Amino acid sequence: MSADIVIRNAVAGDVAHAERICELINLSSRQRGTGIARREPEYITQKMTSGRGVIALDGERVVGFSYIECWGHGDFVATSGLIVDPEYRRQGLAARIKDKTFELARTRFPYAKIFSMTTSLAVMKLNSRLGFQPVTLNELTDDEEFWQGCEGCVNYEILQRNDRRVCLCYGMLYDPEQHRRQAWYVPYVMAFKNMMSRIFRLKQ
Repeated sequence: MSADIVIRNAVAGDVAHAERICELINLSSRQRGTGIARREPEYITQKMTSGRGVIALDGERVVGFSYIECWGHGDFVATSGLIVDPEYRRQGLAARIKDKTFELARTRFPYAKIFSMTTSLAVMKLNSRLGFQPVTLNELTDDEEFWQGCEGCVNYEILQRNDRRVCLCYGMLYDPEQHRRQAWYVPYVMAFKNMMSRIFRLKQ
């Protein structure tokens, strides 16, 4: 079933799906009992029309969604709101949506740090695969507008009580500069590993 699903950047023509996407977000929030802020159709529509959303479609049926948002004058980008229709879970769809959202963030904001806040172990694993590292929440953006967006989460009181340092959500950060610094020596490491592998095979 998942092979027939199209995952692409959302466009203005997808706004008809905004209400259903909000229903899926709210459903996921209730099922988890934590972690996802409620969103209104107008908010999702804005993400679509500004080219900051990723949508998954099975024919005309929306089965998944995620979006990015820019904070701190472009220094940070958040990947948020990853949801999958309950009937389409356990097919690897979340990973495909996450990959596309990460690609969108890197394309639109190549020098920004990308972060994610989640209570989902599955999302944490997806983030780790893409190179995200766990961080405390105070290492994320200090943009007040971002933190206001957490007001719709059932855990907002916990966040306030801990001065935005600790919540039930985990913070994860991808720093492109760190990956650029590491990239130069990767070919040499691989060459060394290959050489050692050949040596050990010859000795056997």
